[in-house]
Amino acid sequence: MFWTSYFLAVLAIVLAWPVPILLSRAHWPARDPFTAMVLWQAIALAGGLSMIGAMLVYGLEPVGDNLIAGLRALAGMVLFAAPTTALGFWHLFALSAAALLTAHLVFTLLLTYYKIERQRRRHRELLTLLASPSDDGPGTVVISHDSPVAYCLPGGARSVTVLSDGLMAALEPAELRAVLIHENAHLTQRHHLLLWAFAAWRQALPWLPTTRLAQEAVNSLIEMLADDVALKTESKVTLIKAIAIVASGSAAPQGAVVEPAGLAGAGLQLPDGAGGAGPASTTASRVSRLLSPQPPLAGGLRTAVLAVCTLLLAMPTALLIVPGLLG
Repeated sequence: MFWTSYFLAVLAIVLAWPVPILLSRAHWPARDPFTAMVLWQAIALAGGLSMIGAMLVYGLEPVGDNLIAGLRALAGMVLFAAPTTALGFWHLFALSAAALLTAHLVFTLLLTYYKIERQRRRHRELLTLLASPSDDGPGTVVISHDSPVAYCLPGGARSVTVLSDGLMAALEPAELRAVLIHENAHLTQRHHLLLWAFAAWRQALPWLPTTRLAQEAVNSLIEMLADDVALKTESKVTLIKAIAIVASGSAAPQGAVVEPAGLAGAGLQLPDGAGGAGPASTTASRVSRLLSPQPPLAGGLRTAVLAVCTLLLAMPTALLIVPGLLG
């Protein structure tokens, strides 16, 4: 297991630093946001698994030829007071670090979910007081606000799309349809789950610059995915106009707690992961993508990227589990 731990450590470093930086600078994700989103998820999952696995395998190396045997020996030490003399200081340190990192990641994930759900619950309660049903269909409400505002509030069967009357006055019917389709795409494709996962990753490892790059990339990609859904029924010109008008209502970062003028006085804040306009850089990239469309990734390239995603997830998993199953 000695060489396995070093290989996993190298893989973790590569996935934590150069790979995310290169991907964040690449131009092809705008051509195929779905594939890019899958790749970002694979990088995050494989990186975390490799990081924890490297420390775990190194720590168990003196007491087992593979991970399963090592875990059995460790269970004997913990549960049945078996001798621990085989484990040196650095092995115990690695095992402790693996346990602490795992607990930290899981705790941060759950804590982030709790905070987001609490904020959304409060926001939903305020909407029942401040919003009125829209004529544009069930699940859509209107708030009294002069600036153009549009966002979705996830909540399963209670999910709603929120529009301001200022936005409805500024948009033509086709542009309003594009906005509604865009926001509904956020809900149907469960983009709030992606925002939650990558927000938790950044909260757990704020010292790692690539967590910021990953979160920013995911925020941009989900907007492109929703744009692609809207383009199935509405024209590019219509969508571009709608994006520009909605973006003028708030320049706050995607997923942040923002208070457009007028909403703050009513005590209404846009929730984390609401799916609002997004930052200016995201809006610019969306508009540029629509004005200068590039051909989608060729089938062979798309297949190659998806194969890399599969390999990234399979490699650390196989290194950790297969030797124990075969042994």
